[in-house]
Amino acid sequence: MEWVQQLINGISLGSIYALIALGYTMVYGIIKLINFAHGDVFMIGAFVGFYAITGWGLGFFPALLLAMTVCAILGVLIERIAYKRLRNATRIAALITAIGVSLLIEYGVIYVRGAQPEAYPNVLPNKSFELFGAQISSQSLLILSVSVILMLILQFIVHKTKIGKAMRAVSHDMDAARLMGINVNNTISATFAIGSAMAGAAGVIFGVYYTKIDPLMGIIPGLKAFVAAVLGGIGIIPGAMVGGLVLGVVETIVSALGFSLWRDAAAFIILILILLFRPSGIFGKNAREKV
Repeated sequence: MEWVQQLINGISLGSIYALIALGYTMVYGIIKLINFAHGDVFMIGAFVGFYAITGWGLGFFPALLLAMTVCAILGVLIERIAYKRLRNATRIAALITAIGVSLLIEYGVIYVRGAQPEAYPNVLPNKSFELFGAQISSQSLLILSVSVILMLILQFIVHKTKIGKAMRAVSHDMDAARLMGINVNNTISATFAIGSAMAGAAGVIFGVYYTKIDPLMGIIPGLKAFVAAVLGGIGIIPGAMVGGLVLGVVETIVSALGFSLWRDAAAFIILILILLFRPSGIFGKNAREKV
């Protein structure tokens, strides 16, 4: 019965990785950029949620919406200020810029508020109940439900709305989309906004789930979410969701088996294996390129 409990814990953790991974995969799908500042947008979301709850007395859901809004605006600002001029630059220039933006956000937050960690207030009722003989916390189920609803909303936006169609068109062929009258700049900004909003939501959920937050908290979850995106097939939205869930379950199983010190290493072992044996990821397909 303990395995049922660990499985639900793993899926809850995986849903947080999936929300962050969606931002990586959406941005890569459109402009072929690995946005390494994305983990720090997740951190900003956690702090916005924290100050909204402790300073303004907001509940979980208003704090979640506020964090998503702030992070969406931050994502657009990062794209317009740092990345827009580098669209035709070399990949390495864009990558170094992304790392620079990441460091700027991290140490900017440390400069403004200090490096001390904060403890998230208990805003969700945490009752335990039995499911197939296992003790399941209501907090885990609520976090999982919120994450799944956000992923379903994203799927609806991408497949059923005008901006979603524009995003898919720009991802397929940016120049052809521009010729068909699609505003490519606005579409890319919308992609950054949606991906960053998902990271902001993940930040608040992570804070509620793990209670401790600090200005450098985005580094490891950000890298693990990148692994999740590569595992599922970078640039493929369902792949990011599945990759995140698989990674969360694997980490939880590694901890449950008594190898808790190896749980972070497990993610990067998966990355090495996936790059060796299936570089395109679970959902990816090998695409031929003309030289």
